[in-house]
Amino acid sequence: FRSRAMSLLHVDDLTVTATGSTTALLGPINVELAAGEKLGIIGESGSGKSLTALSIMGLLPDGVRANGSVTVDGTEVIGARDARIRPLRGSTMAMVFQEPMSALDPLMRIGTQLSQAGVRDCAAALDEVDLAADVASRFPHQLSGGQRQRVLIAMAMAGRPDLLICDEPTTALDATTQDGVLRVIERVTKARGTALVFITHDLGVVDFMADEIGVMYLGQIVEDCPAAELMADPQHPYARA
Repeated sequence: FRSRAMSLLHVDDLTVTATGSTTALLGPINVELAAGEKLGIIGESGSGKSLTALSIMGLLPDGVRANGSVTVDGTEVIGARDARIRPLRGSTMAMVFQEPMSALDPLMRIGTQLSQAGVRDCAAALDEVDLAADVASRFPHQLSGGQRQRVLIAMAMAGRPDLLICDEPTTALDATTQDGVLRVIERVTKARGTALVFITHDLGVVDFMADEIGVMYLGQIVEDCPAAELMADPQHPYARA
């Protein structure tokens, strides 16, 4: 195991419980990720994948609380005030959410939203994710699902984060559009050396996107190994299923 000092992301015995309850909704979760590494988290809906991502980002909803430790570039997230975590979002870690239509402001043009996310050159940012410059003048409802998702990728990468979390970013897309979005994420993160946590329920997707795969079941990672090993010889009964 690498030391904590070598880890960009260090998750140590993370648990999430509902307020007033002692039953864990998630955990304990233990994850380490260094710069440039790519971790896939796969599991069915309700297994705890999104809760893990929101815990890392310090964005858990009201009514649940996290315990344990999550450090991102040496800063503790669990229990920290939002004012301490906020500077990390965008510059050190960023997230691409599952549903781009709800993540974008429907009343604001794309160029304005990119500017608010810190993009100085909208045309260059859009070109990096294979979108034409005139997309900046459009509203979200004037774009396809794949185009909106690429806009979110451009926004997430605006601050050149060290860690990108993608929470099922291709679930609602057709196969051709999905392939295009995946290749954009793979190309951009590789070019910048960005560490990636990619959440999905699709084995083919996680095999393409990740070097290491964690299989999540009932709030726990039940198997964690290199992608090639998991595909060739899964050990846990749920992973085999």
